[in-house]
Amino acid sequence: MERSRSERHGRTRRNSKRPPLRAVLAVAAAAAVCAGGVWIYAQRGSEETAAVSGSYASPGTTPGASASTAAKTAPASPAASSTPAASSAPSVKPSPSAAAGLPVTPKPESVPASAGGSVKLAFVGDVLFASTVETTLKQMGYDYPYRELKQELQQPDWTVANLETPISVRGEEQKKEYTYRSRPEALKPFKEAGFDLVNLANNHIMDYGVDGLLDTLKALDQEGIHRTGAGKNVAEAYQPVILEKNGIKTAFLGFSHKVPDNSWKAGATKPGTTQLYDTKPALEAIAKAKKEADLVVVMTHWGEERKDRPLETHRTMAHKFIDAGADLIIGSHPHVLQGFEQYKGRWIAYSLGNFLFTTNTVPATWETVVLNAECSKTGDCRMSAVPVWNKFARPIRMEAADGDKLFDRLSSISYGAKVDREGRIEAAASGAAR
Repeated sequence: MERSRSERHGRTRRNSKRPPLRAVLAVAAAAAVCAGGVWIYAQRGSEETAAVSGSYASPGTTPGASASTAAKTAPASPAASSTPAASSAPSVKPSPSAAAGLPVTPKPESVPASAGGSVKLAFVGDVLFASTVETTLKQMGYDYPYRELKQELQQPDWTVANLETPISVRGEEQKKEYTYRSRPEALKPFKEAGFDLVNLANNHIMDYGVDGLLDTLKALDQEGIHRTGAGKNVAEAYQPVILEKNGIKTAFLGFSHKVPDNSWKAGATKPGTTQLYDTKPALEAIAKAKKEADLVVVMTHWGEERKDRPLETHRTMAHKFIDAGADLIIGSHPHVLQGFEQYKGRWIAYSLGNFLFTTNTVPATWETVVLNAECSKTGDCRMSAVPVWNKFARPIRMEAADGDKLFDRLSSISYGAKVDREGRIEAAASGAAR
């Protein structure tokens, strides 16, 4: 029997009873009084300045995937740019709708009924619980980062992040500029916040060597969080995680083009990550997944840090992944948002930036989105974005004016795509590619 999302994340509901009329009137009166009050939010004072620096079928999950690809043409490429400018400084107060507890997530247009139902996915960018983030979590509570975005994270059928840290208290620190290691205590609140699956194919997952990676795999398995992109051997690293909801099987794969050392690459009997320096294993894994699931989601770790456009190499790579059977591609690593592209009817998000990461002095790294995809069994997805500030380990929804500026900027750096005022991501009109 398929479990509800509340059951998956350990939440229960009490039986509701119809309240007496007198109680209802009393509550209504109290609400009217409260409406005139002032909601105050105090922002943390000092800025944290740390610098930014297959797959596995979890217990109870059946591996497998297949998806179909529609045909459209890709638009011309914009010129590369330097570090992007942030849309604006973050507001101190959340939006009135968020403060009032009203629905705040822009929803994608419903997939046509002829598609036979849909599955709702949500994606966020880079996540870690180490360094200055850990300091904040110890002070404010390990659930602190998720308090303002519960609806956005818990409503979708599957919520996914790029976990850019080992979860361990041991291991040998690697010789590299930035290394991170996060404590296991952070995982339970992360799971309860709504996260179902993480990508491990990135340049920090083995910051504390093989021991740190193996501890991470074990900790995620114990918490019931699915994982992809790394494993105890190469077969596990490239194996898709396949999750089923509403009769739709979704396969998730993770691949990294940012492997610090060859020793990080998974081998026949060696723990490690996937890699994209030779794309043949990734293309084969995608094609295999296409035969076993309805929808294939590929998560990639690639690109240049703090650049707002992808490398042409990675655009070409993304197109090849779609040709091989991918229906949706979600990128990470640049620590800033990059634009969107639709190729042959399938969507590519080149980078989602940071979601929960150390805060630095580059404003563009403070911007991110919760990316929503409502996808049919045939692999067609309707996309939308929720604009978010991510400073000081406290992701919070942007107010409308800031969100509009961010959507305009995302439209300007996308490829034949635009983001409207409601956060819907759509193909731009012919000749309107930016």
